[in-house]
Amino acid sequence: MKRKILKIIAIVIGILIAGIAALLIYVKVALPDVGPAPDIKVTATPEMVKRGAYLANHVMVCMDCHGFRDWSRFSGPMKPGFEGAGGEIFDQRYGFPGSYIAKNITPFNLSTWTDGEIFRTITTGVNKDGKALFPVMPYKNYGQLDEEDIKAVIAYIRTLPSIENKVPASKADFPLNFILNTIPQKANLQKRPLPADLLAYGKYMTTASGCIECHTKQVQGKVVGEQFAGGFEFNLGHGAVVRSMNITPDPTGIGNWTKEQFILRFKMYSDSAYILPKVDLANGDLQSVMPWTMFSGMTTEDLGAVYEYLRTIPPVNNIVMRYTASKE
Repeated sequence: MKRKILKIIAIVIGILIAGIAALLIYVKVALPDVGPAPDIKVTATPEMVKRGAYLANHVMVCMDCHGFRDWSRFSGPMKPGFEGAGGEIFDQRYGFPGSYIAKNITPFNLSTWTDGEIFRTITTGVNKDGKALFPVMPYKNYGQLDEEDIKAVIAYIRTLPSIENKVPASKADFPLNFILNTIPQKANLQKRPLPADLLAYGKYMTTASGCIECHTKQVQGKVVGEQFAGGFEFNLGHGAVVRSMNITPDPTGIGNWTKEQFILRFKMYSDSAYILPKVDLANGDLQSVMPWTMFSGMTTEDLGAVYEYLRTIPPVNNIVMRYTASKE
């Protein structure tokens, strides 16, 4: 009887192992499943390139990650001449489950990519080779945008100077190296609302800007906080930690801000007379990962629409300790 029970247990365990193995093989081989890259050819016009430049540099801020930032200055402003070169690293030092490196998106790397392959990558998180990207790139947000806006970004990055910068491959830690393939999803593209439809337009611009990604607390790539309530931690090194702000309409967030104050908070960084202070983390200086100089290029109308939309989301009482300085 005892042997029979042990045999049954062994069979059950064998079936479980086989089932798990089959599931892992399926996830690794059959996923991600977002369909083939669309067969499209972007016909660039000056207006489209201009729109793409605005989106890539000031709204979607593609260059935030796909360029070089000067972290010796407050908020890490872009280093001119490196737009699209890639190389920004998001790894275990900053709480990410792996090492993810922004790709070179200049013609040096994308010259062999079709417009459809770039389109699929931006909107679904699946690259030219069918591999899933870690969602530090907010492709789920971009997959909700207007097809014409995505095409405009493609038209713009095709005009970037080719920069020879070979970027290492990203690597996901276990078990995310399996889970990662389940994250990409098919795009759900939407028409961009007219600015006159203020709240709908504000929601669209908030989505395009990826505000929710940094202003929602996450740990190891998993959301653990209320949407837009802040608290996402960025470990800057030297023991310094900066946390994203609560931007819900609660008094602990931006509930007491006027629209003019909200817009000015961004626009102050576009003032040519404003000089970004130097930052020495080891000396306890304040630093921020918010790309203020990039977002400062958003139009007053677009920033105002974002403000109006944020005023409609559920308020969350969440006091965030914004910065922990270096203890060195």
